Amino acid sequence: MRKTFIAGNWKMNMTASEGRAFAAELTAGNLDKGVKILIAPPFTTLQAVAEVVKDTNILLGAQNMSDSESGAHTGEISPAMLKEIGVDAVIIGHSERRIIYKEDDSFINRKVKLALKHGFEVIFCVGETLEERESGNVENVVRSQLVGGLQDISTRELQSVTIAYEPVWAIGTGKTASPEDADDVHAFIRTEIEKLYDIKAADAVIIQYGGSVKAENVKALMSKPNIDGALVGGASLKFETFSPIVNYNK
Repeated sequence: MRKTFIAGNWKMNMTASEGRAFAAELTAGNLDKGVKILIAPPFTTLQAVAEVVKDTNILLGAQNMSDSESGAHTGEISPAMLKEIGVDAVIIGHSERRIIYKEDDSFINRKVKLALKHGFEVIFCVGETLEERESGNVENVVRSQLVGGLQDISTRELQSVTIAYEPVWAIGTGKTASPEDADDVHAFIRTEIEKLYDIKAADAVIIQYGGSVKAENVKALMSKPNIDGALVGGASLKFETFSPIVNYNK
């Protein structure tokens, strides 16, 4: 049975001192122990948060990672740098990286491979823009992102990959795909994973929904058979908005 996985992507928010204080609040909070929880602070905040969440049930994630081991890559962060401070997982292919920073599928695929090589879990993001949805291209876009991003990833390696479906038009806009629409795409993703791998892999893969998830809609989303968790943005920045999402089933 797939375990519920709630991840908080802090994006470009929280200094080291702010992140440390918030992480302490989370570790002391009454969060559902049956839910897998991850928080992903900015790079400069990771070390401070790592010290707080060490030996707790809260996993530490990075929001991005270089596609190279080391070298002349100004402004980049290597897997070894993340590993040494205790990072457990890396978010790769987030729509903001794809759209703002022009990361394509082959570049994202290199990052996925490198992250898995270094023993990280990966949250691999896919999703369509509003224009792509309105033109009826949701399945084509998502299929292309899955095939490109997971190229040469083995069935064994896939066990360390969580897929996050994030409709771009619903991120930070307050708009949310209906639970039914979201589940339809999640079911499509599961079918595509079966084609790329096998039915066992498709049944096992965790697929999160990301797109203006909040306390008011999480229960309806999580009631759907193919939605296994959430990749949360703005609502992950405060205890009073993040904890109800983690504790949606209480």
